[in-house]
Amino acid sequence: MSDVVTLAGVSRSYGDILALSDIDLTVSGGQRLALLGHNGAGKTTLLKLVLGLIRPDRGRLTVLGGAPDDAGVRPQVAYLPENVAFHKALSVREQLDFFIRLKKGNRGEGPAILERVGLANAARRRIATLSKGMRQRLGLAQILIGQPKLVILDEPTSGLDPVSRELFYEIIAELAGNGAAIIQSSHALTEVEARSDRIVILREGHIVADGRMAELRARSRIPIRIRVHVPQDTADDLAARMDAKRINGAVVELTCAAEDKVRRLADVTALGAVVEDIDVVPPSLEDIYRFYSRPDEGRGEPS
Repeated sequence: MSDVVTLAGVSRSYGDILALSDIDLTVSGGQRLALLGHNGAGKTTLLKLVLGLIRPDRGRLTVLGGAPDDAGVRPQVAYLPENVAFHKALSVREQLDFFIRLKKGNRGEGPAILERVGLANAARRRIATLSKGMRQRLGLAQILIGQPKLVILDEPTSGLDPVSRELFYEIIAELAGNGAAIIQSSHALTEVEARSDRIVILREGHIVADGRMAELRARSRIPIRIRVHVPQDTADDLAARMDAKRINGAVVELTCAAEDKVRRLADVTALGAVVEDIDVVPPSLEDIYRFYSRPDEGRGEPS
């Protein structure tokens, strides 16, 4: 897929505060990118730049081959903020029709979109009567107008119940499958770990990690955990013999580097029938995020 978003040497300051420094980043069509970082890391500034709400101080930024605020680019970009705001006096269908007119879309697609996000039965309800989760679904509806080639999401699942979250990610996967580039800023690390193709971590205005989960695990060299379930009366002895620790009563946990995993599993297998079960736990996205968020890690991380 071709590149939808390109940033080359992009920097942006607010007075004396450097929000982003020399950012190089490309996002291709069909790719789901998770943008992570502490508050103040530069995520919001990056999203505003890509949306064309602000301009970089230095560097080159293109969206779909043009400037983000070009009249021909904006209709192809969809955005869902964390806190959506709609006119409370309008009905759900009236608000969606308003967005369709703004995007010069086909008003006839409104009912199908509302059906897709589970709001068909609420089409005539006033927005003032909707729960936060229903308003967020309406926000999701407006990003489905037309065929967006870039979808930007800022904490999009805030206020959604588990069923609605699954629906949300199902729709996002469909958009990516149709070739849209997805950029999602989120603090919900467990959610995005299995639903992103690529992870980008910002710290103090710099990209400190960029890659697929497997790549970031390999670069960080965070140990793998192997949890061995054994009878409770043998756990202490086995923990001492295997240079491991006992957790949760009858579980012995040992850690090892990725290249030592097979050898350590062989050691566990050699214990025989005393082993009731084995769990291999690779570093999670939370582990990766904590590692790259440390002040002494990540600068110069290859992308």
